[in-house]
Amino acid sequence: MNIPGQGRGSTQRIAHRFEREAREAFDDGWSSPTDTDPDEEAPNRTEWRWEDVRSALSYNDSPDIGFDRSLNPYRGCEHGCAYCYARPSHAYLGLSPGLDFENRLVAKRGLADRLRHELGRTGYQPAPVALGSVTDAYQPLERQLGITRELLTVLWETRHPVVIITKGSGVLRDLDLLAQLAQEGLAAVYVTVTTLDPVLCRRLEPRAAAPARRLQMIEALTQAGVPVGVSVAPQIPFLNDDMEQVLTAAAKVGAKRAFYTVLRLPWEVAPLMRNWLQTHYPERAERVMARVQDLHGGRDYDPRMGNRMWGQGIWADLLRQRFQKACRELGLAGREHVPLACDRFRPPTAAGPQLALW
Repeated sequence: MNIPGQGRGSTQRIAHRFEREAREAFDDGWSSPTDTDPDEEAPNRTEWRWEDVRSALSYNDSPDIGFDRSLNPYRGCEHGCAYCYARPSHAYLGLSPGLDFENRLVAKRGLADRLRHELGRTGYQPAPVALGSVTDAYQPLERQLGITRELLTVLWETRHPVVIITKGSGVLRDLDLLAQLAQEGLAAVYVTVTTLDPVLCRRLEPRAAAPARRLQMIEALTQAGVPVGVSVAPQIPFLNDDMEQVLTAAAKVGAKRAFYTVLRLPWEVAPLMRNWLQTHYPERAERVMARVQDLHGGRDYDPRMGNRMWGQGIWADLLRQRFQKACRELGLAGREHVPLACDRFRPPTAAGPQLALW
């Protein structure tokens, strides 16, 4: 099937919520059948630029999230997951949460140095940091820039606990650092496996690792001694309905923990997801959105704490029961975080990691 924008999660450069002007294409009579619209070619090109950072760690006090600080090396994500709740963050850059989120990326220059500075502040109290909470720290650009590895090096130097959530196979490049961190109780990795269906996965998460590859990631991390969990998020009604099969496959290759969330559609993600459904699954688009609204109290998205992650009502209850039953049968710890050590932390030295060896 020939799908417009194939290879991307979004086919639209949807206007973001801060835009004051809107443009609409029209035929002025000068075009010819052989003319090429530059936007037709754009979906398969990725551009990136540097951003000089002023801070490394971001803090939150949300009761829905199991960490109070996070670290993100990039803005935007080339994995292009159609459902990504982080897409609206691109609006703050004056860019579209649609296609721009996937192919106009920002890399944070000097982030490792900034992190080292913040960890060295007087009075800093360590707690597990989530690496890649907004965009995947192991998206394709990481192979070229290596910012994530620089951050892990600082975290190892300071013996700081870290949790990674990823669907990028690049995590295996850093097995050496992750194994050292894990040996001291300082690291855990959650691999997102949204579905085992390769066709659905390619449409839903077009530039992320294939499902079979993600299971290999879980197995390799486990064999290296890294505690591994599986994320079966997000649960999208009538699409990725193979949650039990995913959990079974993940447990078989070494996953010990699991968690899920329901589909969240904040801000521009709602119209983008509607467009994606009409493009790929038009016969069930209305049915999917109707059930999503059931989960969110009759709206596309309910942002209230306690409801936004897991939904409400009978369908949310059924999802929770299915998840809990599968976890019990498979021996998976559901929504229980890996206990990580915070008492090994040592502030970075002024000399840096190399001179500190002497």
